[in-house]
Amino acid sequence: MRLGIRTLMKSQKEEAMKRWFIGMMCLIPFANLSAATPENDTTQQLKVDTTVLLIDNPFVSMLDSMALAPYFEFFALETDTSVLNTYGFEADSIPMHDDAFFREKLMELDMQTPFNLVYNDRVKAFINLYAVKRREQTAKLLGLQNFYFPMIEEVLDQYQMPYELKYLAVIESALNPKARSKAGAVGMWQFMYSTGKIYGLHMNSYMDERMDPVKSTEAACKYLSFLYNIYGKWDLALAAYNCGPGNVNRAMRRSGSKDGNYWDLYPYLPRETRGYVPAFIAVNYVMSFPEAHNIYPVEPRISFFETDTVHVCKPMDLKYIAENMDVSLEDLRFLNPSYSQNFIPAYSNKTSILRLPRTDLGVFYQNEDHIYVMANPEKENDGTTIKAFQEDRIVYRVRSGDYLGKIASRYHVSVSSLRRWNGLRNNNIRVGQRLVIYPSGNHVATKSAPEKPKPIQTTQSGNYLYYEIQSGDTLWDIAKAKGISVDELKRLNRNINYNNMKPGTKIIVGTNG
Repeated sequence: MRLGIRTLMKSQKEEAMKRWFIGMMCLIPFANLSAATPENDTTQQLKVDTTVLLIDNPFVSMLDSMALAPYFEFFALETDTSVLNTYGFEADSIPMHDDAFFREKLMELDMQTPFNLVYNDRVKAFINLYAVKRREQTAKLLGLQNFYFPMIEEVLDQYQMPYELKYLAVIESALNPKARSKAGAVGMWQFMYSTGKIYGLHMNSYMDERMDPVKSTEAACKYLSFLYNIYGKWDLALAAYNCGPGNVNRAMRRSGSKDGNYWDLYPYLPRETRGYVPAFIAVNYVMSFPEAHNIYPVEPRISFFETDTVHVCKPMDLKYIAENMDVSLEDLRFLNPSYSQNFIPAYSNKTSILRLPRTDLGVFYQNEDHIYVMANPEKENDGTTIKAFQEDRIVYRVRSGDYLGKIASRYHVSVSSLRRWNGLRNNNIRVGQRLVIYPSGNHVATKSAPEKPKPIQTTQSGNYLYYEIQSGDTLWDIAKAKGISVDELKRLNRNINYNNMKPGTKIIVGTNG
């Protein structure tokens, strides 16, 4: 049976080294065995529920293990407390250190980075936060870094950015790619919708690249490079990343600073931003010297080097992949956080990326055609057909008399989607404003035949027919079901708030006779 995603790191390291040794000793006999047992040998099968899959080629699987052995050897995360506890602390002790200790450690880090890692009371307060008050969260972050930091560092290296920027993701989201702020910022790097679009991130109803760890890191590198080119100082670039260049420039004017010293600007920055750089310095320290505070990494879910990606060119449901490959849906969600509805859309001009455990990669390739058939829900029970996703969009210019509910009804989309696509905090819009709209026919199931209006139940009272509004109803749906126009429906119900139709409200949908 293949190894699961939750196999302990140490066990996998030992297994990889064992396979490497066996492979080196027995390479030729295995090669002969491979020649005698073709890849399409139907005796090499794995039965998952009622589906029979070809298992991975054992010889190639062994070669994979041999190739990965150096990575496991070099990047394996040590979690044994008896080894990591170099200070000899008691298990439940919370060590305290004086200012001289912190200052010495930060000076050591400061000599290795272009950031200005100073020590002061504000930095000390954040060290206390991460090393004392949030010890359990810090331990989890030390484990998560084994999965996320390698992929972040690869992107930082590609863009020639300082490696310490990886700690910015700790402050922004606690390394949670699905994090969402009250203001609407999303992902590990907390991009707003509009900023994400500017830096090349794509969002639609099935996928949000702000939640993709690699692509969002690329966008963060572009944005941080832009800010660094403006200010020429990393601490000011970090401050601008948090509150925007406008607020930083305003603080520079108010402070009268001529050289742009961050600590001169500090009192004039927004309250949240004042703690941003001190927190960044504190995270650099705590993540570098956790053993000094008796904090050790929690066993990670999986390491970065235990996963790999495949390109898929057809729509796929993660649920079907989980059922057919014996990988849990929870694990697939963890590895592929950008697919917000557990569905991988198909595109007309590019492929999508699916990340899998390496132990399942061979099974995917051996059964790729079969998995495409099983995991592509082209035919649903109601006869609908899923079309390949097209990233066509409409840029709509708001006209006099428009409101979000009216525009949503016109294009058969929800008000919440309109707000999300355009980074709106409320339903207020202005004449002349441009709104991005993804018409529903581009990204949801569409009928293979023209859709018939869904009948609605009405009641009669006097000369009018009434309908009781249900959850999810729009004026467009109700008017279509009754065979009248939206304008006619509005004329019959002049006192209704069309932007907030509450379920249970009765509206007039026609006259009797």
